[in-house]
Amino acid sequence: MRLDDYDPGDDIRDLGRGGGGFGGGGGGGLGGLLIGFLPMLLGRKMGCGTILLLGAVAFFVLGPGANMLSMGGGTSDPAADSRSGTNVACDTQAERLACNVFGSTHTVWGGLINGYQKPTLNFFTERNESDCGAAQAAMGPFYCPADNGVYLDTSFFRELEQRFGAAGDAAQAYVIAHEVGHHIQTISGISDQVRRAQQRASQAEGNALQVRMELQADCYAGVWAARAKTAAGRPVMEAGDMEEAMRAANAIGDDTLMRSAGQRPVPESFTHGTSEQRMSWLRRGLQSGDPRQCDAFASNI
Repeated sequence: MRLDDYDPGDDIRDLGRGGGGFGGGGGGGLGGLLIGFLPMLLGRKMGCGTILLLGAVAFFVLGPGANMLSMGGGTSDPAADSRSGTNVACDTQAERLACNVFGSTHTVWGGLINGYQKPTLNFFTERNESDCGAAQAAMGPFYCPADNGVYLDTSFFRELEQRFGAAGDAAQAYVIAHEVGHHIQTISGISDQVRRAQQRASQAEGNALQVRMELQADCYAGVWAARAKTAAGRPVMEAGDMEEAMRAANAIGDDTLMRSAGQRPVPESFTHGTSEQRMSWLRRGLQSGDPRQCDAFASNI
Protein backbone atom coordinates (compact mmCIF):
# COMPACT_ATOMS: atom_id res chain seq x y z
CA MET A 1 0.00 0.00 0.00
CA ARG A 2 1.02 3.58 -0.62
CA LEU A 3 0.00 5.84 2.23
CA ASP A 4 0.94 9.39 3.08
CA ASP A 5 2.04 10.09 6.63
CA TYR A 6 -0.85 11.47 8.64
CA ASP A 7 -0.06 14.01 11.33
CA PRO A 8 -2.19 13.02 14.32
CA GLY A 9 -4.21 15.80 15.85
CA ASP A 10 -7.17 15.96 18.16
CA ASP A 11 -8.90 13.17 16.23
CA ILE A 12 -6.34 10.52 17.24
CA ARG A 13 -5.56 9.58 20.84
CA ASP A 14 -3.64 6.86 22.61
CA LEU A 15 -5.60 6.06 25.75
CA GLY A 16 -3.11 3.52 27.02
CA ARG A 17 -4.20 0.92 29.54
CA GLY A 18 -7.14 1.92 31.68
CA GLY A 19 -9.06 0.42 34.54
CA GLY A 20 -12.53 -0.99 34.67
CA GLY A 21 -13.69 -3.52 32.18
CA PHE A 22 -15.73 -6.65 32.70
CA GLY A 23 -14.92 -8.31 35.98
CA GLY A 24 -11.76 -6.36 36.65
CA GLY A 25 -8.20 -7.26 35.73
CA GLY A 26 -6.69 -10.67 35.40
CA GLY A 27 -9.67 -12.55 34.00
CA GLY A 28 -9.83 -14.45 30.72
CA GLY A 29 -11.86 -12.61 28.15
CA LEU A 30 -14.72 -14.80 26.99
CA GLY A 31 -17.07 -14.90 29.95
CA GLY A 32 -17.15 -11.15 30.53
CA LEU A 33 -17.28 -10.50 26.81
CA LEU A 34 -20.40 -12.57 26.31
CA ILE A 35 -22.13 -11.23 29.40
CA GLY A 36 -21.56 -7.63 28.34
CA PHE A 37 -22.01 -7.98 24.60
CA LEU A 38 -24.34 -10.90 23.95
CA PRO A 39 -27.25 -8.60 22.98
CA MET A 40 -25.11 -7.02 20.26
CA LEU A 41 -23.75 -10.30 18.97
CA LEU A 42 -27.34 -11.47 18.59
CA GLY A 43 -28.21 -8.42 16.54
CA ARG A 44 -30.56 -6.70 19.00
CA LYS A 45 -28.34 -3.66 19.37
CA MET A 46 -25.35 -2.16 17.65
CA GLY A 47 -24.85 0.83 19.87
CA CYS A 48 -21.60 -0.15 21.53
CA GLY A 49 -19.61 -1.40 18.57
CA THR A 50 -19.76 -4.05 15.92
CA ILE A 51 -17.30 -6.67 17.18
CA LEU A 52 -15.98 -6.95 13.68
CA LEU A 53 -13.81 -10.01 14.05
CA LEU A 54 -12.88 -11.31 17.46
CA GLY A 55 -16.31 -10.84 18.94
CA ALA A 56 -17.76 -13.11 16.32
CA VAL A 57 -14.96 -15.58 16.85
CA ALA A 58 -15.55 -15.58 20.60
CA PHE A 59 -19.21 -16.40 20.04
CA PHE A 60 -18.84 -18.98 17.28
CA VAL A 61 -15.41 -20.52 17.66
CA LEU A 62 -13.73 -20.48 21.03
CA GLY A 63 -16.45 -21.92 23.22
CA PRO A 64 -16.99 -21.64 26.98
CA GLY A 65 -13.95 -21.10 29.15
CA ALA A 66 -11.56 -20.22 26.35
CA ASN A 67 -8.98 -17.55 27.09
CA MET A 68 -8.80 -15.42 23.98
CA LEU A 69 -6.66 -12.40 24.73
CA SER A 70 -5.42 -12.02 28.25
CA MET A 71 -6.92 -9.11 30.15
CA GLY A 72 -4.20 -8.87 32.71
CA GLY A 73 -0.43 -8.88 32.94
CA GLY A 74 0.53 -7.46 29.58
CA THR A 75 -0.57 -7.60 25.99
CA SER A 76 0.34 -9.79 23.03
CA ASP A 77 1.83 -6.74 21.33
CA PRO A 78 5.43 -6.26 22.57
CA ALA A 79 5.55 -2.82 20.98
CA ALA A 80 2.56 -1.77 23.04
CA ASP A 81 4.15 -3.11 26.21
CA SER A 82 7.22 -0.96 25.59
CA ARG A 83 5.33 2.30 25.26
CA SER A 84 6.12 5.03 27.70
CA GLY A 85 3.52 6.41 30.04
CA THR A 86 3.00 9.40 27.75
CA ASN A 87 0.78 7.33 25.42
CA VAL A 88 1.85 9.05 22.22
CA ALA A 89 -0.40 8.12 19.31
CA CYS A 90 1.05 6.71 16.08
CA ASP A 91 4.37 5.88 17.73
CA THR A 92 4.57 2.20 16.70
CA GLN A 93 4.59 0.62 13.26
CA ALA A 94 1.09 -0.82 13.70
CA GLU A 95 -0.30 2.45 15.00
CA ARG A 96 1.35 4.43 12.22
CA LEU A 97 -0.31 2.27 9.59
CA ALA A 98 -3.68 2.69 11.31
CA CYS A 99 -3.19 6.46 11.54
CA ASN A 100 -2.30 6.75 7.87
CA VAL A 101 -5.28 4.66 6.78
CA PHE A 102 -7.51 6.69 9.07
CA GLY A 103 -6.29 9.96 7.58
CA SER A 104 -6.88 8.62 4.09
CA THR A 105 -10.49 7.78 4.92
CA HIS A 106 -11.06 11.42 5.91
CA THR A 107 -9.86 12.58 2.49
CA VAL A 108 -12.13 10.15 0.66
CA TRP A 109 -15.29 10.67 2.68
CA GLY A 110 -14.71 14.39 3.03
CA GLY A 111 -14.86 14.57 -0.76
CA LEU A 112 -18.10 12.57 -0.89
CA ILE A 113 -20.11 14.06 1.99
CA ASN A 114 -20.73 17.77 2.39
CA GLY A 115 -19.89 18.92 5.89
CA TYR A 116 -18.28 15.59 6.72
CA GLN A 117 -17.53 15.24 10.43
CA LYS A 118 -14.51 13.09 11.20
CA PRO A 119 -14.63 10.31 13.77
CA THR A 120 -11.87 9.88 16.31
CA LEU A 121 -9.35 7.04 16.44
CA ASN A 122 -8.67 5.77 19.94
CA PHE A 123 -5.82 3.36 20.58
CA PHE A 124 -5.88 1.43 23.83
CA THR A 125 -3.92 -1.37 25.45
CA GLU A 126 -5.84 -4.38 26.77
CA ARG A 127 -8.73 -2.38 28.17
CA ASN A 128 -10.05 1.13 28.57
CA GLU A 129 -13.36 2.96 28.32
CA SER A 130 -15.53 4.40 25.57
CA ASP A 131 -18.80 6.30 25.84
CA CYS A 132 -20.44 2.97 24.96
CA GLY A 133 -18.85 1.22 27.93
CA ALA A 134 -15.75 -0.89 28.32
CA ALA A 135 -13.26 -1.29 25.49
CA GLN A 136 -11.35 -4.57 25.66
CA ALA A 137 -8.84 -6.22 23.36
CA ALA A 138 -10.96 -9.38 23.24
CA MET A 139 -13.75 -7.40 21.59
CA GLY A 140 -11.69 -6.63 18.53
CA PRO A 141 -11.89 -3.21 16.84
CA PHE A 142 -15.24 -1.47 17.17
CA TYR A 143 -17.04 1.78 16.50
CA CYS A 144 -18.91 3.63 19.25
CA PRO A 145 -21.66 5.90 17.90
CA ALA A 146 -22.07 7.64 21.27
CA ASP A 147 -18.72 9.38 20.89
CA ASN A 148 -18.11 8.84 17.14
CA GLY A 149 -14.98 6.89 17.95
CA VAL A 150 -13.14 3.95 16.43
CA TYR A 151 -11.45 1.90 19.17
CA LEU A 152 -8.46 -0.29 18.42
CA ASP A 153 -5.93 -2.36 20.33
CA THR A 154 -3.30 -3.03 17.68
CA SER A 155 -2.50 -6.45 19.19
CA PHE A 156 -5.58 -7.45 17.23
CA PHE A 157 -3.59 -7.25 13.99
CA ARG A 158 -1.38 -10.05 15.26
CA GLU A 159 -4.46 -12.15 15.95
CA LEU A 160 -5.73 -11.36 12.47
CA GLU A 161 -2.53 -12.73 10.97
CA GLN A 162 -1.81 -15.66 13.24
CA ARG A 163 -5.30 -16.93 14.02
CA PHE A 164 -7.04 -16.18 10.74
CA GLY A 165 -4.20 -16.27 8.23
CA ALA A 166 -5.08 -12.77 7.03
CA ALA A 167 -1.71 -11.05 7.00
CA GLY A 168 -0.77 -7.80 5.32
CA ASP A 169 -1.28 -4.08 5.62
CA ALA A 170 -4.28 -4.16 3.28
CA ALA A 171 -6.07 -6.64 5.56
CA GLN A 172 -5.49 -4.25 8.46
CA ALA A 173 -6.64 -1.30 6.37
CA TYR A 174 -9.87 -3.14 5.52
CA VAL A 175 -10.63 -3.51 9.24
CA ILE A 176 -10.15 0.21 9.88
CA ALA A 177 -12.06 1.29 6.77
CA HIS A 178 -14.93 -1.01 7.79
CA GLU A 179 -15.21 0.69 11.18
CA VAL A 180 -15.15 4.12 9.54
CA GLY A 181 -17.97 2.74 7.38
CA HIS A 182 -20.03 2.43 10.56
CA HIS A 183 -19.33 6.10 11.21
CA ILE A 184 -20.77 6.90 7.79
CA GLN A 185 -23.87 4.94 8.75
CA THR A 186 -24.14 6.93 11.97
CA ILE A 187 -23.81 10.42 10.53
CA SER A 188 -26.16 9.56 7.65
CA GLY A 189 -28.87 8.32 10.03
CA ILE A 190 -28.83 4.72 8.84
CA SER A 191 -27.72 3.36 12.22
CA ASP A 192 -30.61 5.00 14.08
CA GLN A 193 -33.10 3.66 11.56
CA VAL A 194 -31.76 0.14 11.94
CA ARG A 195 -31.73 0.29 15.74
CA ARG A 196 -35.36 1.40 15.77
CA ALA A 197 -36.28 -1.42 13.42
CA GLN A 198 -34.40 -3.95 15.57
CA GLN A 199 -36.35 -2.90 18.64
CA ARG A 200 -39.55 -3.98 16.90
CA ALA A 201 -38.06 -7.09 15.31
CA SER A 202 -37.78 -10.71 16.31
CA GLN A 203 -34.37 -12.11 17.16
CA ALA A 204 -33.87 -13.56 13.68
CA GLU A 205 -35.08 -10.37 12.03
CA GLY A 206 -32.77 -8.27 14.19
CA ASN A 207 -29.85 -10.47 13.22
CA ALA A 208 -30.71 -10.13 9.54
CA LEU A 209 -30.72 -6.33 9.86
CA GLN A 210 -27.35 -6.46 11.59
CA VAL A 211 -25.93 -8.54 8.75
CA ARG A 212 -26.99 -5.87 6.27
CA MET A 213 -25.34 -3.21 8.42
CA GLU A 214 -22.06 -5.11 8.36
CA LEU A 215 -22.21 -5.79 4.63
CA GLN A 216 -22.83 -2.12 3.92
CA ALA A 217 -19.80 -1.23 6.05
CA ASP A 218 -17.77 -3.76 4.01
CA CYS A 219 -18.94 -2.05 0.84
CA TYR A 220 -17.98 1.35 2.22
CA ALA A 221 -14.52 -0.06 2.94
CA GLY A 222 -14.33 -1.01 -0.73
CA VAL A 223 -15.38 2.50 -1.77
CA TRP A 224 -12.51 3.90 0.26
CA ALA A 225 -10.07 1.44 -1.33
CA ALA A 226 -11.27 2.35 -4.82
CA ARG A 227 -10.96 6.10 -4.30
CA ALA A 228 -7.98 6.46 -1.96
CA LYS A 229 -5.00 8.25 -3.48
CA THR A 230 -1.76 9.67 -2.17
CA ALA A 231 -1.03 13.39 -2.22
CA ALA A 232 0.86 12.75 -5.46
CA GLY A 233 -2.28 11.26 -7.02
CA ARG A 234 -1.18 7.62 -7.03
CA PRO A 235 -3.66 4.93 -5.94
CA VAL A 236 -3.14 3.79 -2.38
CA MET A 237 -3.93 0.19 -3.27
CA GLU A 238 -1.21 -1.73 -5.08
CA ALA A 239 -1.15 -5.08 -6.83
CA GLY A 240 -2.10 -7.82 -4.40
CA ASP A 241 -3.61 -5.50 -1.79
CA MET A 242 -7.23 -6.32 -2.54
CA GLU A 243 -6.43 -10.03 -2.44
CA GLU A 244 -5.18 -9.47 1.12
CA ALA A 245 -8.39 -7.67 2.06
CA MET A 246 -10.50 -10.37 0.42
CA ARG A 247 -8.71 -13.06 2.41
CA ALA A 248 -9.58 -11.21 5.59
CA ALA A 249 -13.23 -10.86 4.55
CA ASN A 250 -13.37 -14.55 3.67
CA ALA A 251 -11.81 -15.62 6.97
CA ILE A 252 -14.39 -13.81 9.10
CA GLY A 253 -17.65 -14.87 7.46
CA ASP A 254 -20.08 -16.31 10.00
CA ASP A 255 -20.39 -19.60 8.10
CA THR A 256 -16.62 -20.04 7.89
CA LEU A 257 -16.19 -19.33 11.58
CA MET A 258 -18.88 -21.81 12.57
CA ARG A 259 -17.48 -24.55 10.32
CA SER A 260 -14.02 -23.92 11.74
CA ALA A 261 -15.52 -24.57 15.16
CA GLY A 262 -17.00 -27.88 13.96
CA GLN A 263 -20.52 -26.46 14.05
CA ARG A 264 -23.26 -26.45 11.47
CA PRO A 265 -23.85 -22.91 10.17
CA VAL A 266 -27.17 -21.51 11.38
CA PRO A 267 -28.12 -18.56 9.15
CA GLU A 268 -30.63 -17.20 11.66
CA SER A 269 -27.79 -16.61 14.11
CA PHE A 270 -25.50 -14.79 11.66
CA THR A 271 -24.67 -11.20 12.59
CA HIS A 272 -22.00 -10.33 10.01
CA GLY A 273 -22.78 -12.34 6.88
CA THR A 274 -21.24 -15.30 5.12
CA SER A 275 -17.74 -15.25 3.71
CA GLU A 276 -19.13 -14.98 0.18
CA GLN A 277 -21.40 -12.09 1.15
CA ARG A 278 -18.60 -10.19 2.85
CA MET A 279 -16.29 -10.59 -0.10
CA SER A 280 -19.08 -9.71 -2.53
CA TRP A 281 -19.95 -6.44 -0.82
CA LEU A 282 -16.33 -5.46 -0.36
CA ARG A 283 -15.85 -6.14 -4.07
CA ARG A 284 -18.96 -4.11 -4.94
CA GLY A 285 -17.52 -1.04 -3.26
CA LEU A 286 -14.15 -1.55 -4.88
CA GLN A 287 -15.48 -1.99 -8.39
CA SER A 288 -17.99 0.87 -8.25
CA GLY A 289 -16.26 3.38 -5.98
CA ASP A 290 -19.80 4.64 -5.43
CA PRO A 291 -21.40 4.63 -1.95
CA ARG A 292 -24.83 4.69 -3.59
CA GLN A 293 -24.15 1.12 -4.68
CA CYS A 294 -23.78 0.08 -1.04
CA ASP A 295 -27.45 0.05 -0.06
CA ALA A 296 -27.59 -3.42 1.43
CA PHE A 297 -31.13 -2.74 2.67
CA ALA A 298 -32.59 -2.33 -0.82
CA SER A 299 -30.65 -5.14 -2.49
CA ASN A 300 -30.54 -8.91 -2.42
CA ILE A 301 -27.54 -9.90 -0.35
